[in-house]
Amino acid sequence: MSTPQDGKCQALRRHGVLYAHPEQVSDPLFRQHEFFDPRDLLQVKYEMLRHVQAEGVSVTAAAALFGFSRPAFYRALAAYQRHGLPGLLPQRRGPRRAHKLSDAVVDFALRHHIANPALRRATLCGLIQDAFGLTVYPRSLERPLSRRQKKGR
Repeated sequence: MSTPQDGKCQALRRHGVLYAHPEQVSDPLFRQHEFFDPRDLLQVKYEMLRHVQAEGVSVTAAAALFGFSRPAFYRALAAYQRHGLPGLLPQRRGPRRAHKLSDAVVDFALRHHIANPALRRATLCGLIQDAFGLTVYPRSLERPLSRRQKKGR
């Protein structure tokens, strides 16, 4: 096996599939064959699922063999059943978009900003609080407002 900083390790990290605990993978295939890489999270998860589905290994034993918990096994299984191999890729954490700043809120802020360009972001946040009952921070408005202004040109 190559060093932790080799090209494959860097590629795995860049794509978000570098397994944080490769030392916990105790399956003999991952120790005996170069093809099986315990650093490759996608490969480790797939092999864990395959052990249960194709070889009849218990969920508890397979999870332990690959350094996962039983709940993690079931999450991986559900994701695989729904989406195939791409389902095993780690998902981004947190909101996928600015969930507080709906189109209506951004439109409201943009209208006020266009009407009075000297209006400070903090003042806009106060107006949003009054109109929508939302606490929005000045920094949160910067990107959506600049995006909308660019579209309007």
